[in-house]
Order: sequence, then C-alpha cells, then structure tokens
Amino acid sequence: MRARIFQPPKTAMQSGWANTKDWALEFIPTHGRRADPLMGWSGGGDTQTQVKLFFDTREEAIAYAERAGIQYDLEIHQARRIRPKAYADNFKWGRIENWTH
Repeated sequence: MRARIFQPPKTAMQSGWANTKDWALEFIPTHGRRADPLMGWSGGGDTQTQVKLFFDTREEAIAYAERAGIQYDLEIHQARRIRPKAYADNFKWGRIENWTH
C-alpha cells in the first residue's frame, strides 16, 4: 500500500486559494480500472483509492503515514510568484503588445 502526500491545487472553478493550505494523503491505485461487463462503467476493486485524508501540516501527514506503516511519496510544489497587475496597465502609453478588440 503506497500513498502520496501533497498540497491540493486550486480548482479551475475557483479564483481564490481556499482549501489549498492543507496537506492531503491519498492512496495510489494498485490495480488498473476496468470496464464493468454489464453496465460498461469503469471501476475497480481497490477501495483504498476512495480514501483521502487531510492534515493541517506536512509533518502531521508524514507522522500519520509512518505510524500506520504506509509507504509514501512526498510532492512539494514550487511557490507561485504573483505579479501585481492593474486594469489601467491595459491602456498605458508604452505597451509592448498591440491593443486590439
């Protein structure tokens, strides 16, 4: 049983950074998904892939995995650098790009 510990990224449907500070532990699937012969839905017999645990810090997630005897992969993302922008910059005199509608 192997798991990955990571910080979930923000979804495409939200503009804020809510729920991205926590650390998540989710299990890596051991078997591939297969189509159900009757309905054709994809699924598998591995129920561990449905489990996703959340922790406040990375250290808590690592401690839980070590306490439970779970092998884990730690994924650390690079910090984003956000450049401040202003709406007025779209109309400034020395723009590099052409302004078209």
